[in-house]
Amino acid sequence: MVIPERLKKEISKSNYISRDLSWLKFNQRVLDQAKDVNKNLIERLKFLAITGSNLDEFFTIRVGSLYNYLDYGKQRFDYSGLREQPFKQVLLSRAKEFTDDQHELFLKNLMPEFEKFGFSITLYKKLTQEERAKVNSYFESTIYPMLTPMAYDSYHTFPILSTNRLVFGVVTRSTEDDNKKLNFIQIPSNLPRFYEIEKDDVLHFVPIEDIIKNNIHHLFRNIKILSVNLFRITRNGDFTLDESDDIEANFLEELKQKLKTRRTGRVVRLEVIGRPDSWMLKVLKERWELNDDNIFRYKKKSVLDFTALWEIVRHNEFKEHLFEMPSNKPPLSYPEIGENNIFDVLKDRDVLLHHPYNNIEPVIELLEKAAEDPGVLAIKITIYRLAKDSRVTASLLKAAENGKHVAVLFEVKARFDEENNLREAQRLQKAGCFVIYGISSFKTHTKLLLVVRKEGEKVTRYVHLSSGNYNESTAKLYTDLGLLTTDDEYAHDVSEFFNVITGHSLPSVYKNLITAPKDMRQQLINLIRKEAQNAKDGKPAGIVIKINSLQDKECIDELYAASQAGVPIKLVVRGMCCLRPGRVGLSENIEVISIVGHYLEHSRIYYFHNEGNDIVYIGSADMMVRSFDRRLESLFMINDDLIQRQIKNILQYNLMDNVNSYQMQEDGTYIKKSAGVDQEFNIHKEFYNVSRDSLLDLDLTTKFIPPVAESVLNGERVVEEAKTGD
Repeated sequence: MVIPERLKKEISKSNYISRDLSWLKFNQRVLDQAKDVNKNLIERLKFLAITGSNLDEFFTIRVGSLYNYLDYGKQRFDYSGLREQPFKQVLLSRAKEFTDDQHELFLKNLMPEFEKFGFSITLYKKLTQEERAKVNSYFESTIYPMLTPMAYDSYHTFPILSTNRLVFGVVTRSTEDDNKKLNFIQIPSNLPRFYEIEKDDVLHFVPIEDIIKNNIHHLFRNIKILSVNLFRITRNGDFTLDESDDIEANFLEELKQKLKTRRTGRVVRLEVIGRPDSWMLKVLKERWELNDDNIFRYKKKSVLDFTALWEIVRHNEFKEHLFEMPSNKPPLSYPEIGENNIFDVLKDRDVLLHHPYNNIEPVIELLEKAAEDPGVLAIKITIYRLAKDSRVTASLLKAAENGKHVAVLFEVKARFDEENNLREAQRLQKAGCFVIYGISSFKTHTKLLLVVRKEGEKVTRYVHLSSGNYNESTAKLYTDLGLLTTDDEYAHDVSEFFNVITGHSLPSVYKNLITAPKDMRQQLINLIRKEAQNAKDGKPAGIVIKINSLQDKECIDELYAASQAGVPIKLVVRGMCCLRPGRVGLSENIEVISIVGHYLEHSRIYYFHNEGNDIVYIGSADMMVRSFDRRLESLFMINDDLIQRQIKNILQYNLMDNVNSYQMQEDGTYIKKSAGVDQEFNIHKEFYNVSRDSLLDLDLTTKFIPPVAESVLNGERVVEEAKTGD
């Protein structure tokens, strides 16, 4: 499918990059990890599996969102400047280019390496007679009883097929008449994708779909089978205001009536292997109102649904080949971690946690000790995603059992974690906790913890503010930032914010917090405008922002205006970025990089030079419409000198990385950075080596603010000649 030149020109004229096209570029950067020959095969398969699950979610939510407009005749202009129909053509064409790249990588580069690692994906026809007998026995005893053929003809209604499940479409003909019938067999999702056979020190993974295909005659006795076709559908699962950033609230309610569940949403993608039966394909296209844009065809030798590769990646035989995290380092301001009482430490100093380089253990320790400590009166926490067998839940249950007041805001709308969150919330409620199931139409994305402890005649509040979830598992994989403190100003702000969440309160002002949906967008815009004014007045100015996504037009326009005023702006945006960097007359002073590697970059940092009196915020919010208008979010200012230097050090290291970094181009494409003749600087390794001494030599402002920058380091005023470049 070729994109017409007129559409390419239209896209290039826009001052904004399409959110969805930018996201596909992000997934391409993830796919680059699977292409990296410096990684071993198991790691490469892992990243290929990640791109598969990413793409499933993209079609479910983002392509689904587009079809909300297409199916119900609503007008939509994409950031690219295109209306909904031509944009669909461009988007699906780019998605097909991506899937072609996925499958070519798998077939040409990864599969040929399997046997070197002691395994293969082996088809039924390659098995010996003895092995076939084993496989057939497994089919008869385990698979066959779970299969249910579903016929579609004048006597049977069209069955509801599940999203993202493997399905066989079997075309048959009866011996009694000449009419074709279409039959469907869904492959059970609760069975392993592969049947394992070990032979000559090689693990043979036999695909379950190939086993079924070669035994399918057992389900159609005395019937002629004309064709057996493997396919997979993805349904629209987007009917939330949170995801459809430009959708009207009343249209959303209309959609909710039409789209009751993800199970029955309209089909937005049909994936097929090999050459499917043309008659069957015609029936499916008519039934689901699809055209050729929606049909994704893959070669017969490839795998349908790369998420199946997780079964190989996580196999006990290959654990040793997965990336092994180095040992955690103690936080710089808490080197004696595990030796001192956490309550005493936090009364003495603030502690910054940088995950996964620092363990999440201090937060868990605070919760576990709070649950048992007789002086603790109350615990309040917001929960977005929990780990399996969560110690967080266990601590809250213990606290409730011990008679403490426990208030928990569970975000039951956390996508794909709804059932787990609801189940855990009900456990806590039964134990006597005060549980809030989200706030109206807002999704609670802020990450806050408050522990209230009576200490003699006074009460001390222990606070944790974070960019990451209270999840012990993701804290090992996501880079996040969290602040532990007993500072009264933070404690006051967090107490006030919990009153907003759990009650009916609207504080007029916070000391250190910027919150959404109150005024986060405007406060960030004010900070950007101040840098622009400083640049116009000939004063030093500079902005560095590290986030997951940049999509809010109002903020993008302000960054454009600041760039035109002469403000040097560095943006570290992991995922989608709708801003065009380096466009003449618009954004020459803006540089955008993306970092994709072993860890998922998840922290959010906002830095403003402010004439040398640096303003630094960290927290949970990206620069997105949903973050500002449809979520409860918070950013909190960093005041402590040591911790502020740590945050600036994190930003500077991000700008220095030449192993995991990509430079965004004006047209929305990305070029991988290379160390070249310089020494490799890999932040996913270097952060394990950070010390207090190394911080003293780093001044973020000197990286880009001309001509002279001033900063306070270790209590002394330092004036340095500013350096240009990265």
